[in-house]
Amino acid sequence: MRRRISWLVAATTSAVVVAFIIPLCLLVRTVATDRALATANEEARSAAVLVSGLHDDPQLAGLVDRVDQRSEASTSVLMPDGTVLGSEAPGMAADPDVVLASEGDAFTRVDGGNGSILIPVVTELGTSVVRTTVGPDLMYAGVYRAWLSILLMGTLLLAAAVYIADRLGRRVSTPVTELAEVAERLQQGELDARAGLHGPPEVVELAETLNRLAERIVELLAAERAAVGDLSHRLRTPVTALRLDAEALPAGELAHRMQDHIQQLQRTIDAIVRDARRPLHSALTSSCDARAVVEERAAFWSALAEDQGRPVRVDLPDRAVPVGLDAADLTDMLDVLVDNVFAHTPEDVGFAIRVLEGPDGVLLEVADTGPGLPRHDGPSEGHESDRPGTSGLGLQIVRRTAARVGGHLHLLDGRPGLVARVSLPAAGPTAGHVD
Repeated sequence: MRRRISWLVAATTSAVVVAFIIPLCLLVRTVATDRALATANEEARSAAVLVSGLHDDPQLAGLVDRVDQRSEASTSVLMPDGTVLGSEAPGMAADPDVVLASEGDAFTRVDGGNGSILIPVVTELGTSVVRTTVGPDLMYAGVYRAWLSILLMGTLLLAAAVYIADRLGRRVSTPVTELAEVAERLQQGELDARAGLHGPPEVVELAETLNRLAERIVELLAAERAAVGDLSHRLRTPVTALRLDAEALPAGELAHRMQDHIQQLQRTIDAIVRDARRPLHSALTSSCDARAVVEERAAFWSALAEDQGRPVRVDLPDRAVPVGLDAADLTDMLDVLVDNVFAHTPEDVGFAIRVLEGPDGVLLEVADTGPGLPRHDGPSEGHESDRPGTSGLGLQIVRRTAARVGGHLHLLDGRPGLVARVSLPAAGPTAGHVD
């Protein structure tokens, strides 16, 4: 916006300056020409007066020479007998303008950069012609210096207009830029960001509206989390009652299925509450060491895996692996993926956790050797809801978390087993994502 305002003012001012400078330069040249011709005309008339009064006086030649020397104009007098007084003028008698003036016409001739004043003087001896000429140096004396001053003045005027436009554009664009920054911070989850109330009235009104919107978002989010928290408390009592009733059933396939369904219901409720209470992030530039986070969580889950007789393999790089994701988010993602293995595979099924570095980012894989996805007649789409006994809510959390930083979640049929592969951007200015 600021640049466009500056360019607009520069274009408008340039048009005005050009429209002002061109006539002014022409006017200066006209004034200089008129001034030079007026000087020549005055000198020619002075010489004509001398000729008319002293046409037969021997002192006339000296007086005409003195008149000729008063200025830079050149004055010559052609006497009736062909004698030339004043400045030397070879061939003056044959000059068409002199011939025309000798017939009784007084006139001014401007030819190119030269000007001439011709005045006939009629005496008893005949007609004398007074000719005063001025060259380009006298005709345009001071014109180029005046043009340079005018151009400099126009340039200064254009520079001043652009500077004022830039300051005005900054005054208008800076509040708008700040509003855009506040909106970006709100989009990134920094809900305490507020816009400053300064700038033009329209921008102030927009800032007030944006601040009210942020307040409303905070209120709605708080109400939603409160409702989810209340929902979790409301559901825990009936779920507990269902578990007690299922445990009271006679041992058998029905009791076992009921207990499995109740456990899945409990996991779903916990996942909903956990997702709703996830903290909002203040920036998209958070990062962590994926190797350190995965190593710590793998040690946590290894204890439970040992109790269930599950083989666990952890493949990690030998150095730090920075990723563009917060450590808490990466921990939640890995916990969801590993928890799915424990929840939906037999106790003796092993799994592997891998962190792989690629040219475009980092891959986090959790692969198990369980039953995997069910076989379809056609090609499998790899949806998390295809796996028996799962609602897919936990994997949806993983998918959304990865997508927020430009990553992806892919579920692959390992045959046997299931491979959950999460691509994440590497931390740094050139980070990308793995497809």
